[in-house]
Parts: sequence; C-alpha cells; structure tokens
Amino acid sequence: MSVSNINYQVRPTLEKVEPDFGSSFTLMQFEEESKGEGRSWHFHPELELVFLSEGKGKRHIGNHISYFKKGDLILMGPNLPHYGFRNRLTADQKEIVLQFREDFLGESFFKVQEMKAIGDLIDRSRSGISFYGDTKRKIESRLQDLFYMNPFEKITSLLNILQILADSEEFIILNAEGYTIVVENQDNNRIDIIYDYVRKHFMEKIRLEEIASQVNMMVPSFCRFFKKLTNKTFIEFLNEYRVVHAVKLISEENLTITEICYECGFNNFSHFTKQFKKYTDKSPSQYRKSLVKHVK
Repeated sequence: MSVSNINYQVRPTLEKVEPDFGSSFTLMQFEEESKGEGRSWHFHPELELVFLSEGKGKRHIGNHISYFKKGDLILMGPNLPHYGFRNRLTADQKEIVLQFREDFLGESFFKVQEMKAIGDLIDRSRSGISFYGDTKRKIESRLQDLFYMNPFEKITSLLNILQILADSEEFIILNAEGYTIVVENQDNNRIDIIYDYVRKHFMEKIRLEEIASQVNMMVPSFCRFFKKLTNKTFIEFLNEYRVVHAVKLISEENLTITEICYECGFNNFSHFTKQFKKYTDKSPSQYRKSLVKHVK
C-alpha cells in the first residue's frame, strides 16, 4: 500500500560497497535481527536487489513510503536513496542482498540487442521496483543457489535472474517520479535527523517547535526549509507516516480501529479517518474489510 509520493531533494549518506573477493558483485545473507537502529538514509552507485523471505514492515525508498507484508523482492537502481531493511528482521526470517554496478560487465554490455530487456529493467529500477507472485518465488531459489556456485556460474545465474525480472509483468514501480540528489548541500544531516526523530516519536504529539529544535532552527525557518526540500509541510509528512503505520497495525494486529487511531499518534478519530482515506481511498474499516475478503 503506497501512501506517499514525496520529492525529497536532500543528499543522503554515500555508502561504499565493496564487491566480494574474487567477484564483481556483492552477495550477502542475514538471518538474525539487527540489534541496532538500522542504517541511515543512504545511497550507493550500485543497483541493489533485496529479497525478504517473509518479513513485513515499512519501506522508505526514494520519494516512496509504504507498508508491505509477506516478504518483499525489491530492485533499487543506482543512487536511489533508501533506508536499510535489516532492522525489520526477526530470527526466523532471512534477507538476501545482491549489489552490482550497472557496468560490472562492461559499459556497453547491457546496450547490445540481446541484453536490451535487462537494460530496460535497469532503467526502470531507478524508480524502485517491487516484484510479487511467481516472479518472487522463482527468484528466491535462484538467489539462494548463488551462494554455492563458482564465479562463472554466479555470473550466468545473475544474468538469468535479471532476465526473469526483465520479462516479468508482476511488478509495481515504487517511485515513478524519480529522485534527485543535490550534491551541494550544507544541511547534509538535517533530513536524517528529522526522519529518525519521526520514526521514534510519531506515536506522540510532535510540535513544530520540538522538531525544529532537533535541527537547531526556528519554526518559520524550519517550515520553509522542509517545504522547499519536500514540496509539502512537515505536518503532511507526519500524517503520511502515521497512516502507513496504521495500515501496518490493521494488517498485523487485532486492535480496534479506535485503538489503532491512538497508537499511530492521532488524537482525534475523525481526523484519523479523514487522513487515512486521503492516502488510501478507503476508510480504516473499509480497508480492514478488504483485507478479510482478500484472505478468503
């Protein structure tokens, strides 16, 4: 369920990715819950394919914020800012991460006619792609097999994985408008501080004076700063974040709609319903009923 199309134009942290020894790409698997707070808002020149076998939670990729469940298979293009996924894992879940540069087989490799479909996939990945259905199931086994292959087999299998993704029609573009990284930015850490504060305190009442003080700004300056960078007010962003959490609770918890309202930081039921419908086109009750019908 996507509820946001945010146009953040703040430079996130550059993460340096080192390919595995003797390989031109990086392959990692995590099987335990991360004890830390998770990665900060970051990006890297490499494409990143993330597979979560089960998992559920929030994803924040580019200008896209949404909730997912029953695992996820996401392909993120080069320099697409995102938060790390690993802090969502529990002990019985697995995360496989595959990272590679678009020119890891040469600058023109994906431009030849035979590779055109994969080249188009790479172009689409710049907006972030979430795959589902049979595609996700096919990719799962192939990613797991990569850990037991020799270098040549890994390359051919990776190309096979990319071809399956390129041919698939079971996908959703997460961020159709793309994302622009502004290199010249003296406020490099401010947006990360704001995001982090909202993630920790969105269930509480957050006054503008309170959030502005986190980045050492007066309220008028903070409001102009946030509006300029995101093309929306801080309150609009906060409401979107709370609605995403409400969707998570409706999907995962056996709470009443009223309980969910207050658990998400809304202190007025009418306002909660209005905001929920604004971003999902359904009331909370209608959304819950649609989930029940889907399960049946």
